[in-house]
Amino acid sequence: MSKSSIFAKMGAAISAFGLTLAVNAAMAQSTPPIVGAPKDWQLGLQEAASPVKERLDSFHDLLLWIIAGIVLFVLALLVYVMLRFNRRANPTPSTTTHHTWLEIAWTGIPVLILLVIAVPSFRVLYYMEKAPNPELTVKITGHQWYWSFEYPDHEGLAFDARMLEDEEAKAKGEPRLLAVDNRIVVPVGAQVRVLVTGADVIHSFAIPALGVKKDAVPGRLNETWFQAEREGLYYGQCSEICGTGHGYMPIAIEAVPRERFDQWLAQTKQAMNSNGTTSNGAQPSQVAQTTSP
Repeated sequence: MSKSSIFAKMGAAISAFGLTLAVNAAMAQSTPPIVGAPKDWQLGLQEAASPVKERLDSFHDLLLWIIAGIVLFVLALLVYVMLRFNRRANPTPSTTTHHTWLEIAWTGIPVLILLVIAVPSFRVLYYMEKAPNPELTVKITGHQWYWSFEYPDHEGLAFDARMLEDEEAKAKGEPRLLAVDNRIVVPVGAQVRVLVTGADVIHSFAIPALGVKKDAVPGRLNETWFQAEREGLYYGQCSEICGTGHGYMPIAIEAVPRERFDQWLAQTKQAMNSNGTTSNGAQPSQVAQTTSP
């Protein structure tokens, strides 16, 4: 092989690598729209952005009506008892000690209420357990105190995610204590199977807007799924007290169009070599950036 061809190939490789780093750097500087995140003075639940969250919200609304009815019924009983059986209205107290139909009622009615709650509850639990038609799998491992993500369907692509300092988050226009250096990137509308485990203690992977909350238990592989229906960022946090750094384990998922997801995969794989490091020796967590324009 001639020296000119060798230098030409070296130049092409250097240019490709430089272009990859430049594109990743440009993508990392912009922040996509924030879809799932807590808001100041928020009282209600985060807006649903997945089929699982929609079913959870429906179940929550059903429970709210049932609970409200029970509260109003008990309040009415208390008011009736206070008015009907106070000393002035009822100077001679009743000596009744047993009432068969009353005891049947206050035993049977709660059983019926629990059945009304149990049926939709089991349906939701079954629905959120496994993805009907998963298109992508992401394995998530909780550590003290950061997350590791792996795409087993894509040549074992893996990286870590740690919380950004306040100054970095502010510079990127992201919420404090929720911004991370590397986000999980998924296609919009794709059913994503999530496998969750822990490396040391019990953690909990939770993304409220997507209806995801699954414990990360060492030695156990738990499964759930989500389907992001809108493009943008979804934030979550570890929801199981796991030590002094528990409050500093945020999670960020970015849902992007299929073309941008494929672009992100190609760029990240190109920057990784067979040893699990990038072509410049850096760890995958330093190059697995987002694909926002």
